[in-house]
Amino acid sequence: MAPPLAVVGPAVTAPSFRTAMPCRPWPRKLHSWRRAARPNDEDYYLIDAEESIGDGFSFSGGKYGEGPNKSDEWFAQGKMVNAYPVYGDKGKAKDPFFGLTMGSGSQPSDDVFRWFCVEAGSSSNPKVLLIHGLPSQAYSYRSVLPILSDKYHAIAFDWLGFGFSDKPQPKYGFDYTLDEYTASLESLVNAVAPDKLSIVVQGYFAPVAVKYASEHQDKLNHLVLVNPPITDKHVKLPSSLASFSNFLMGEIFSQDPLRASDKVLTSCGPYMMKEEDAMVYRRPYLVSGSSGFALNAISKAMKKDLKAYIESMRSVLGSDSWKTKTTICWGMRDRWLSYDGVEDFFGRLNQKIVELPMAGHHVQEDRGEE
Repeated sequence: MAPPLAVVGPAVTAPSFRTAMPCRPWPRKLHSWRRAARPNDEDYYLIDAEESIGDGFSFSGGKYGEGPNKSDEWFAQGKMVNAYPVYGDKGKAKDPFFGLTMGSGSQPSDDVFRWFCVEAGSSSNPKVLLIHGLPSQAYSYRSVLPILSDKYHAIAFDWLGFGFSDKPQPKYGFDYTLDEYTASLESLVNAVAPDKLSIVVQGYFAPVAVKYASEHQDKLNHLVLVNPPITDKHVKLPSSLASFSNFLMGEIFSQDPLRASDKVLTSCGPYMMKEEDAMVYRRPYLVSGSSGFALNAISKAMKKDLKAYIESMRSVLGSDSWKTKTTICWGMRDRWLSYDGVEDFFGRLNQKIVELPMAGHHVQEDRGEE
């Protein structure tokens, strides 16, 4: 029996965060930029440190109130797991605009990255790893975890650069390339599921998971692909994602919490998300600029390498050597990835397709129970 996920190091506290409150009838004074007194201070170059202890690109000026919130509740359910070594030693990470030392949220771990994982179900049950898409979080599987827990040991995690996992500044231990994500996935799987497992992967990280799976079929019971990019029409990122890869404007757009979370989640399907859930997705961008820089880097990597990864995925899944049981789950109201050609491709391979008429791109967010 595989051991349960281990909590690594001392207890980690969730960053300070405040839930949304009704708008006030009077304007609120915006806080000004300030700099710490000492250049070598770990929290040097902060915005509104009293409300948002992060790095110099934290979002401020929103109307938030004290009290419990979904983000803190979700964090309390999870654990931090060490996986994938930090490469190199380039000192303190600096922001790409001004060359100023960034806060602790943008600094790499000492030697191994920390991943935020939430698990449900007995560790003696068959394991299933739930992998979110771009850009999203493990939180998107919050409705799926309790359902799977009856028969499975389900584990959802935040990719590096997302949610509560480490978000190193690019060029300081992790560059957010697809090859790095593939290698880091192998490291994480070895940490949380050393024996057999099934994998559910959604969206633009599906090619990464398939590349990993192609080299570890002996570990897989079942692979479920949820709205994966698979046809030639899917190689180009939708405009709402591609904008993050643009020179200069991409860096600016990725620092906007509403553009980086709300817009991309609502532009790809018929979402009716509650405000309290939307705030969980905004939290990383509200607390620190590191999430925005990571989104900018992964968008550039996707724009550069997605076509080759999709071609590789088609080759793997169509190969005679592919023996892993594979199921495709497709939200039919996906506004990013067209269904044209999907049924033809997987139908030729005799792989099961489950169509969800009312779901969009992020199926687990939109129709998790279904």
